[in-house]
Amino acid sequence: MLFNSISFLFFFPLVVFLYFATPYKYRWILLLVASYYFYMCWKVEYIVLIMISTIVDYFVAIKMSETEVKADRKKWLYLSLFVNLGFLFTFKYFNFFGGSINALFQQFNMLGPIPGFHLLLPVGISFYTFQTLSYSIDVYNDKVKAERHLGIFALYVSFFPQLVAGPIERPSHLLPQFRQKFDYNYERIVAGLKMMAWGFFMKLVIADRVAPIVNEVFNHPNKYEGLQVIIATIFFSFQIFCDFAGYSIIAIGTAKVLGYDLMQNFKRPYFAASIKDFWARWHISLSTWFRDYVYIPLGGNRVVKWRWYYNLFITFLVSGLWHGANWTFVVWGALHGFYLVFAIVSEPSRKKIADQLGISKIPALHNFLQIATTFALAVFAWIFFRANNITDAFTLIGNMFVIKAEQFDLSLIKGFTGFDLLLCFAVILLMEIVHAQEEWGKTRSFMYSSSTAIRWATYLLLALITLGFGVFTSSAFIYFQF
Repeated sequence: MLFNSISFLFFFPLVVFLYFATPYKYRWILLLVASYYFYMCWKVEYIVLIMISTIVDYFVAIKMSETEVKADRKKWLYLSLFVNLGFLFTFKYFNFFGGSINALFQQFNMLGPIPGFHLLLPVGISFYTFQTLSYSIDVYNDKVKAERHLGIFALYVSFFPQLVAGPIERPSHLLPQFRQKFDYNYERIVAGLKMMAWGFFMKLVIADRVAPIVNEVFNHPNKYEGLQVIIATIFFSFQIFCDFAGYSIIAIGTAKVLGYDLMQNFKRPYFAASIKDFWARWHISLSTWFRDYVYIPLGGNRVVKWRWYYNLFITFLVSGLWHGANWTFVVWGALHGFYLVFAIVSEPSRKKIADQLGISKIPALHNFLQIATTFALAVFAWIFFRANNITDAFTLIGNMFVIKAEQFDLSLIKGFTGFDLLLCFAVILLMEIVHAQEEWGKTRSFMYSSSTAIRWATYLLLALITLGFGVFTSSAFIYFQF
C-alpha cells in the first residue's frame, strides 16, 4: 500500500479512529494487524519473511539475556545475523554476485555458470532487516534489555508508518513507546498532519513531476548532451531527495498522529557545507546505523591514519551496496568514501588556499562556496546512483561536457515543453526558499505562524499547489526497491 494511494486515504483514518477507540492494552494488537495488512498489500507471501525474522530475533535476544558467557551469547548473535543477512543476500544479492562471478569466469573459460533465481525483491527488506539486526546487536552489547512481549517486539519490527522505507529505528527509542499510553491530542494530530501535507507536496509536486524528465534522459543517455544532461541530473538530485525525504516526513507525521515519535531522517542536506555535513543530514537513520554497527566496530578514527581512511571508505562502499545490487551503487558509495577521505587529507591545503585568497575572511562567501561545492559533488555522484548501468553513467558524464548552442532550447527533451521545465524549477525553488528560511531564518515558517490567518492561508496555498500541480498516479517511492 502506497502513502499516495486511494487505499491509504481510507486505511489511515480508519486505523486512527480504531486506535483511539480501542482500550490501551489492546492497541498493540490493532497496530500489528494493521501493519501486517499494510505490508501484505504488496505481496502476501513475503509477510512470512518478517515473521521468521521477528521470531528468530525475539528468541535469540532472550537466549542472550539468559547467559553471561560471551561465547554463548555470540553464537546466538551469529544465528540472528545468519538468518537476517541470509534472507537479504538470497533475495537481493544472490543474482548480482552470481552474475558477476559468471562474467569473470567467462573471461577465463572457468567452471560452469552459477544459476540465478527469479525472485521478486520483498519491499523494504533492507530497512526492516537492519532494524531488527540493531535490536539483536544492542541486546548482545547490553545496550537494551530483551523484549519479553512477542507482540510488542513484532510491532517494533513491522510498525507500518516506517516499515518499508524507514526511518530505521533503534530499539532504545521506539520499543518503549509501544508501552506508553497516548490519548487523543489535537495539537499533536495537527502537527502530524502538517508534516504529512508537506511530505505529499515534496513527493507529488516535485519528485513525481520531475521524474518523467529524468527518466527520459537517463534511459536514453546517447540522445542528450550538455545542458540537457545537467538539467536532468540536477532534477534527479531533487527527485531522490523529495521522494525519499517526502516518504520519511509522511511516515514521521503518520506516527505522530498516533502519538509515536520517529527520528528525523533528513535535515536539508543540500545546505550542507561539506560531504561530512551532507551525511549528517541525509538518510540520518542509515548513516548513523552504519556509523554505530560498521564504522565504529572497525575502529572508527581511533586507529592509525591509513586504517581510519580504510574504515571510512569500506563503510561507504558497504553503504552503496546496501542501496542496490548493481555496480552503479557500489561506485556511488565508493565515490562518497573517496570524497570523505580526500576532504580529510586535503583540509590543510584547502584552508591555506582559502586564507591566501582572502575567502576565509568573508564568512558568507566562504560558506556559499562550500555549500555549492558540496552540492556539485553530490549531484555528480547521483549520476551513478540513477544510471541503469556503469556504461550509461560514463556516457552521460561524457555527454555532459558537450555544449552546443541549440541545447539552450529547453523544449529539446523529448515530450516536454519549456514550460514543463520552468514549472519544475519553480516548485523546487519554492521548496528551497522554505528550507532556507528554516536553515537561516530567525522566525518559524508560515505553517507554524502564531497568526491563525497566516497559518490557514499557508494550508490553503499548499493544498492548492498540491492539487493543481501534483502528479496523482500512485507512483511507488524510489527507496521501496532497496
